[in-house]
Amino acid sequence: MPTPPPLIYSPPPGAPCVLFIDEALIVLDKPSGLLSVPGRGPANADSLATRVQAEYPDARVVHRLDMATSGLIVMARGAAMERRLSIAFQQRQVEKRYVAVVAGKPDAASGEVNLPLICDWPNRPRQKVDFELGKASLSAYALLTHDTASNTSRIDLRPHTGRTHQLRVHMQAIGHPILGDELYADEATRKAAPRLLLHATALTLPHPLTGQPLRLASPPPF
Repeated sequence: MPTPPPLIYSPPPGAPCVLFIDEALIVLDKPSGLLSVPGRGPANADSLATRVQAEYPDARVVHRLDMATSGLIVMARGAAMERRLSIAFQQRQVEKRYVAVVAGKPDAASGEVNLPLICDWPNRPRQKVDFELGKASLSAYALLTHDTASNTSRIDLRPHTGRTHQLRVHMQAIGHPILGDELYADEATRKAAPRLLLHATALTLPHPLTGQPLRLASPPPF
């Protein structure tokens, strides 16, 4: 796969979109193009975390979304809530759903992709499938709609593990790269959308204070 041109970080402006906030956590709707946490060097210092912490100094990172991915992301308020939420993620008590638009149409209307992943060090930040050294990675998918004119499909994605770029690599590995993916799609699929068409659309987690399920949703902006 040819190497895409280097990305120039140009994050979208504006205050973070807060969907839910209380004394325990903050749920935000991250736009595509904004880093979840600061990157290396001053040119990549702007991020969702730094913007949120400017207004809520007790906000702490619990998990991340890729810069190109949009949608729901949770931050804890204070060290105690960070620990509780981190444990919930580690113990897979958090259910995440994504929507993506991919090239082509999967043969099966639903299925699972079980392919181990590891960082492709010479080409980082790319990840790759590696059956010897890769970490176990499992994603479930379901076909929502298919557009015959463009031969693209809207897919529901549910990651059961949380590897870097997992959904992007898994969809590319089964022959259906996500539109607008600068790292894993072929040139035609990269150019088929102005951004990565991957959105974290639903999130269910146990509230760190009450233990009751907290359900949040964000419709995809594409």
